[in-house]
Amino acid sequence: MPRLLSVVRLQLVNRQTYLWMPLIILGGAVALSILVFQLIPGTGIKYAGGAAAAPLWYFGIVGGQSLSLTFPFALALSVTRREFHLGTLLTATLASIMLAGIYCAIALIEMATDGWGVNGYVSTPGLGANELGIAFITYFTVSMTFFAIGYAFAAILKRWGGLVLTVVITLLILLLTGAIILLVRQGAWPAVAAWFGGLGYGGGSLLALAVVAMMWVGSYMLVRRLTP
Repeated sequence: MPRLLSVVRLQLVNRQTYLWMPLIILGGAVALSILVFQLIPGTGIKYAGGAAAAPLWYFGIVGGQSLSLTFPFALALSVTRREFHLGTLLTATLASIMLAGIYCAIALIEMATDGWGVNGYVSTPGLGANELGIAFITYFTVSMTFFAIGYAFAAILKRWGGLVLTVVITLLILLLTGAIILLVRQGAWPAVAAWFGGLGYGGGSLLALAVVAMMWVGSYMLVRRLTP
């Protein structure tokens, strides 16, 4: 465990990446959303969840940097690849917990202020202060998912280079698009959409966490063979 904590400290040497950048992005998105709310006429409920999700997308970049920028230094400090991988996973978990907690705090503020005084909300519908437990799990899961994607792509890039990474991303997009087209043409899309909708945020998060766990296992298969 102390070795893993050493990796966490190494990852957090640059606190801007894990702390200040997400906070600045989130703060800017919330401030911009509140200004936009002021311009929207009417007294109905207004949502701007997309803008506030920017820090979650940013975690994909953080995941990539956690490997590409830190891995060589970790090996130079005699950290094993297994320790680096698990320590980075611990770092991602802690950072995702922090970000999920901040989103829940924003939901509480919105409830206390009736949507910043203008009935406007950056919280995702259904993930407000009345569902803090589900909201926390969901935001945590999304953060971990983007981090894992960035980390996996960085592992592919470092293992085989940019050409292979581009091919992998292209194939994934084609497979996903092809699967959607097939479902639509077979008339199965409504049933699939209903199944995912039935899972709800909680069930969907648990399913996504299972996928994230498999991604971390797959990434380790690459990391264990990486060279600085």
